[in-house]
Amino acid sequence: MQGKFVKNLTLLLILNLLIKPFWILGIDRSVQNTVGAEEYGFYFAVFNFSFLFNILLDFGVTNFNNRNIAQNNQLLTKHLSNLLVMKLLLFLVYLLVTFGTALFIQYSQEQIRLLYFLAFNQFLLSFILYLRSNLGGLHLFRTDSVISVLDRALMIVICAVLLWGNVAGEFHIGYYVYAQTAGYLMTAAVALWLVLRRTERKWLRLNWNFPFLLAIVRQSFPFAILVLLMTFYNRIDSVMLERLLDDGARYSGIYASAYRLLDAANMIAYLFAVLLLPIFARMIKQKQPVEELIRLSYTLIAVPAVIIAVAAFYYSGEIMEFLYPVHATETEVAFSDRIHESARVFAILMTCFLATSTTYIFGTLLTANGSLRQMNLIALGGMLLNIALNFLMIPVYQATGSAMASLFTQVMVALLQVWVVRRMFGMNVNSSFLIRLVVYAVGVVLIGFASVLAPFPWQLGIAVMGLGSLVLALAVKLISLRQIYQLIRFGEG
Repeated sequence: MQGKFVKNLTLLLILNLLIKPFWILGIDRSVQNTVGAEEYGFYFAVFNFSFLFNILLDFGVTNFNNRNIAQNNQLLTKHLSNLLVMKLLLFLVYLLVTFGTALFIQYSQEQIRLLYFLAFNQFLLSFILYLRSNLGGLHLFRTDSVISVLDRALMIVICAVLLWGNVAGEFHIGYYVYAQTAGYLMTAAVALWLVLRRTERKWLRLNWNFPFLLAIVRQSFPFAILVLLMTFYNRIDSVMLERLLDDGARYSGIYASAYRLLDAANMIAYLFAVLLLPIFARMIKQKQPVEELIRLSYTLIAVPAVIIAVAAFYYSGEIMEFLYPVHATETEVAFSDRIHESARVFAILMTCFLATSTTYIFGTLLTANGSLRQMNLIALGGMLLNIALNFLMIPVYQATGSAMASLFTQVMVALLQVWVVRRMFGMNVNSSFLIRLVVYAVGVVLIGFASVLAPFPWQLGIAVMGLGSLVLALAVKLISLRQIYQLIRFGEG
C-alpha cells in the first residue's frame, strides 16, 4: 500500500504543481491586483459565506461514498443512480438555507446577485467531488488526478483571455465568477462520463428509492456534521471580518491576499487525504497495520510544511510586496499600510500549514476508521473556539486578530487528533522520529535566520534556505531518497 500511495501521490503532485500554483499566483492574484483589494475582499467574503453551508450539498455523501466504494466496488451502479437524485434535492435545501441566512444577516442586493452564481458554483464543485469519490473508491487514482486539475486548467484559459486578451473590456469580479462556472460545468460533464463508463448500465439513470436514501442520510449524517463544523472554523474568518468591521471589505481583501498562499499549500495537503482515505479504509478492513504509512505520509508533508512556515515568517514582507504591487487608485501610504498588515497576517497563517497538514493525515485516518464521534467533538470545540476568538480579536487587531484565532484553533485541533489516533490505534511514541523532527525544525529556523543575514537578494535567500533545509532533512534521516525510489519503482500496488 505504501508503494501505491507514493506512486499515485507523485502523479497527483506533478499535475497539481503544474496547474494550481499558476491558478493561485498567476490568475487569482492577478484578479485581485486588477480589481483592487476592496472589490476582491467583497467577493472573497461572499465566496466564503457560500462555503459555510456547503455540506448541505453533500451531507457527508462524498466521504461515505469514497469509503464504501473502496470496500465494495460492486455497489457503484446502485449508489450512483440513487445519489444523483439526492444531490439535486440537497441543492434545493442548500439554496433555501444559504439565501435565508444571507437575508437574515442583511446582505445587500449586490451581494445577493453575486451569491446566485457562487451558490451554483458550490453545487457544481460538490458534484465533481462526489463523482471523483467514485473514481478514488475504485482506486482509479490516475484518472482522478487528471480530473482534480481539469477545472482549474479550463478556468486558467478562460480567465487569461478575459484578463489579458481585451475581449470584454474592463475586467470586473463578475467575469472571474463566470469563468469558474464554465470550468466547473465542463469538468462535471467529463467526470460524469468517466464514472458512467464504469457502471453496469453505461448511461445515466435516476432512481428515487426513499428507504435507500434515508439509510444513506442516516449513515452519512456524522460525516455531514463533521464537515459543517470544520467548514465553519476554516472559512468563517473573512465573513466575520466583513461583518464586524466598518471597512470589513478592505480587511477581508487583506486577509485574502495572505490566505491565498495558505489555500494553495492546503490544496497539496488535501491531495494526501484524497489518496489516503480509500487506502486507509481498505487497510483497516483487511486489518493491516497503518503506522508505517502514517509515518511516511506525515514525513513527506511535514518536511515542506516546516520550510514553508519558516520562509513565510522571515520573508513575509518581501513576498507580499512582490505579489501585490500598488493599485492604480491607491496612495503610497495606503499601500504601505496594506502590505504591512498583509505581511503580519501571512506570517501567522502560514504557520497554520503545519497544523492543517497534521489534520489531513491523522483526521483522514480517523474518518476512514469511522471514528466520527471523536472527530465531531474535536471539530465542535474548534468551531466554538474559533468563533469566540474572532469575536474577541477582530475588533482589536482586525485581520491580524483573525489570523491569530485561526492559528490557535488549528494547533489545538491537530494536537487533539494526534492524541485520539495514538489512543485508538495503540501507537507507541516513536522517540527517535520525534527527536529527528524537532532537530529538523530547529535547524530550518537557524538556516532561515542565516539566509536573512546573508548579503544576497531575498529570492535567492529563500532558495538557499529551501535547499539547505532539504539537505538537513536527508542528513537527519527524515527523508530517505532510496526508500522513496524503491517504493515508486518496486512498491506493491
